[in-house]
Amino acid sequence: MAILQIKNLHVSVDTEQGSKEILKGVDLTIRSGETHAIMGPNGSGKSTLAYTIAGHPKYTVTEGEILLDGENVLEMSVDERARAGLFLAMQYPVEIPGVSVSNFLRTAKTAITGEAPAIRPWIGEVREAMSNLKMDPGFTERNVNEGFSGGEKKRHEILQLELLKPHFAILDETDSGLDVDALRVVSEGVNRAKTAKGFGVLLITHYTRILNYIKPDFVHVFVAGKIAEEGGPELAERLEAEGYDRYVKA
Repeated sequence: MAILQIKNLHVSVDTEQGSKEILKGVDLTIRSGETHAIMGPNGSGKSTLAYTIAGHPKYTVTEGEILLDGENVLEMSVDERARAGLFLAMQYPVEIPGVSVSNFLRTAKTAITGEAPAIRPWIGEVREAMSNLKMDPGFTERNVNEGFSGGEKKRHEILQLELLKPHFAILDETDSGLDVDALRVVSEGVNRAKTAKGFGVLLITHYTRILNYIKPDFVHVFVAGKIAEEGGPELAERLEAEGYDRYVKA
């Protein structure tokens, strides 16, 4: 069983007005097989947490630590974090002109496992995953995310998740911009990948609709760079009914 521990995490970002603290002491532990939902208003620091775990250079850790099975994640480069088993599905996936989806996926798999997958079984695995996500096979010949709709970009993120098989998946507002059908397909992809691998999930969202498909074990309310309250699935239902006003006012 793998374990991801975030202890007293403080993170700042440089602005035109100087350094600004975004995360102000975050404590969170995620184990294999667990799904943790982080919910909170805009600007509360949810995405900052995701990108800090992944190693985005924009964010500076000023205090605290992130441990993956006891190893210091903060001492790892971005690619080392990926090879160690951390996966980030971005809210706004970037386009990579000139790089086909097929080349991107096989290169990523090779980088993580240390050896190129055998062509025939790899092609079969990719085709099966794409079929499950209702993706046109022709997508493999298109450039990564170039000209993709919002839903197509999110399906491509989950395609990567299914093929790369991480230990922990960080999903940053994966439901953003998805219609009802795409939300269901993407959520089923996450659940399918989790069942196969047993990884831990950190799901960042504003809304409870994705939680109807991806059932959380724990819900954390994130406000002003901190976890304001923790609970089970019932907490998400209360947030749906009441919103975040009482946390923001407090």
